[in-house]
Amino acid sequence: MGKPELEFFDHDLNIGWRQVEGALDGIIEKILSLDPETGSYTRLLKFPPGITTNETLIHDFWEEVYILKGSLTDLKKKETYIEGMYACRPPQMTHGPYNIPSGCMTLEIRTYVK
Repeated sequence: MGKPELEFFDHDLNIGWRQVEGALDGIIEKILSLDPETGSYTRLLKFPPGITTNETLIHDFWEEVYILKGSLTDLKKKETYIEGMYACRPPQMTHGPYNIPSGCMTLEIRTYVK
């Protein structure tokens, strides 16, 4: 089946924000498209100002992330990533934890490959 065909639309009017399951309070997401067969999706992800995560992340999917607004600092790598930066992470790549002093919004594409 794959992701649905979606022509341009105003996501602000049609899709609501929701708390990310299992994440710190205030980290919210808006799922833009989803492939129900594979679980692959595209989402907007928002971190509130002043939040610090405490987990090192390792995923079983490809993850592409583009920072739309704000910045975040990878505490382990001691690197700060700002608006306009992009990452493409293969499965099992470690990243985080993060400090987000001023808030951050990203566009994220998750792709599960079987």
